[in-house]
Amino acid sequence: MVKKVGIVGMGLMGQAFISNMRKSQFMIQGFDVDPKRMDELKDQGGTPVNTPADAAKDVDCVIMSLPNSNIAREAAIGANGISQGVNTENLYICDTTTSRPEDSVSLSAELEKKGIKFLDSAVSGTSVMAKDGDLIVIAGGKKEDFDACTGYFEGFSRGAYYMGPVGSGARTKLVINLILAGNRLALAEGLVLGHKAGLEQNNLLEVLKDSAASSKTMIDKGPKMINADYSKQGQIKTSLKDNRLMIEQGQILGSPTLMTSVLSQIYQAAYEKGYAEKDTVSFYEIMRGMAGLDEREGIDDVPFGK
Repeated sequence: MVKKVGIVGMGLMGQAFISNMRKSQFMIQGFDVDPKRMDELKDQGGTPVNTPADAAKDVDCVIMSLPNSNIAREAAIGANGISQGVNTENLYICDTTTSRPEDSVSLSAELEKKGIKFLDSAVSGTSVMAKDGDLIVIAGGKKEDFDACTGYFEGFSRGAYYMGPVGSGARTKLVINLILAGNRLALAEGLVLGHKAGLEQNNLLEVLKDSAASSKTMIDKGPKMINADYSKQGQIKTSLKDNRLMIEQGQILGSPTLMTSVLSQIYQAAYEKGYAEKDTVSFYEIMRGMAGLDEREGIDDVPFGK
């Protein structure tokens, strides 16, 4: 049986979802404020619609992939939002946005009053990993709702984990991103120190990948740092937003976020110097500048999938 799904938000992640779900024979109707993204959906065999409400018509599941929880809230319950387009007995909203956990909890409560089921269904992986289906979903909500949506998750990820009540998925995503950010900062620091010491960068990276310090970050992001390849798999402005959410959770829960606070300052400097829409690891140029090395212009973005 062919499944039909709605998608609201078709940026880098959303486009990857669409690509994989089309391969899995899903019918897709989607909305994005960017007309180019709507054209890309049509090119992939999907159906562009005029509003988030239209994306919810005649489907059992709508997947949101948006920049932040305020935009996700508007898309869900605002004017012409998803909640206004429901015309089936059951609707599940799976929100893959990296959201403020408390916002996910409050949105879920409002949707429940309207009879709509909600999962904060954060994903872990870059947009390139997403294109290859190499993502995991970490979800919070009711277990029976998670079980009902596993078929949708299988359409664009390699695994899905149930983490507990609403908000648990968002909190898990922040923990993942915190640790990932620490790996990237440590790698940047090490590469800059190696450069200053006169070590050939590519050779140094190969040694690091074969050492006790090895990590997936080195494989994915080391070459980008060395070659100033800042075509975006993520963005500085998004990572800065996520880091602020991590720090806020630390303040709410009384947990230290020492490394996260330092990296946020570096992200802020990168943002102010014009790297906002470059790949997250473009902060490497700030580290180079702090070490007295030239900041490089970097490689321009390339189109999705190229």
